[in-house]
Amino acid sequence: GTVRPLGALRVLQKTYGPTGAFNAKPFEGGRSWTGARPERRAIGYDSRGIASHMGLLRRFIKVGETDLAVAELGLYGVRPDLERMGIGHSVSALFPTLQELGVPFAFGTVRHAMRSHVERYARTGMLSVLTGVSVRSTLPDFHPYMPPTRTEDLLVLVIPIGRTMSEWPSGTLIERNGPEL
Repeated sequence: GTVRPLGALRVLQKTYGPTGAFNAKPFEGGRSWTGARPERRAIGYDSRGIASHMGLLRRFIKVGETDLAVAELGLYGVRPDLERMGIGHSVSALFPTLQELGVPFAFGTVRHAMRSHVERYARTGMLSVLTGVSVRSTLPDFHPYMPPTRTEDLLVLVIPIGRTMSEWPSGTLIERNGPEL
């Protein structure tokens, strides 16, 4: 059978719900992911239970004309009472796992509303925030009245793991080759 991390599901529902009912909807019915199912999860705990969550999925993306293996990071969630403590703690805790996976880069996306938050973390030098890049993803669910993909203008987060940032391919379009994490 499938093991469902229900505690993480509740944290994700509570984290995404205040940003709009539509954002919490994918987590209804016991599904603990919104698009692609994560390969691994990092779940942080404190004395009150689950404090944070991050999903990870190895995949190939296409940056411009270059196919690239990455570890996509997504499903970021921090319990509302712990917000503003920084996504950096979660990414830092995942760094040994990312190195173990042997990928050259970790990659993630966030909405422009998160810009000041991620730029604050980028000042540590661990990640770069790329702008002016569109990201094409397959929709997680098929609907006959909608196109099968969507292209969004997002902030792209890149963490060099096995290579340097200067080796990230140039391009203004990233194709996920599947749904977002």
